[in-house]
Amino acid sequence: MTSQVVDTTSELIAKLQTLAPEQQQQVLDFVEFLAQKYPQTQPPEKRIPDLNKGEIWMSDDFNDPLPDKFWRC
Repeated sequence: MTSQVVDTTSELIAKLQTLAPEQQQQVLDFVEFLAQKYPQTQPPEKRIPDLNKGEIWMSDDFNDPLPDKFWRC
């Protein structure tokens, strides 16, 4: 955790402790709402090199210019 996160967390806890129990419940409800609205995402799985090696190929003329006929609609 960075110091800014710790400072923010400490400040939030200090202010939360000054609230009445009903207000603390409202804060908790809002935090739970935010947690549902913005769920933590899992990082994508790492790719496995050469997993499908040889499954895809490019034709020999891949880099050749396209014919004029292609560009006419």
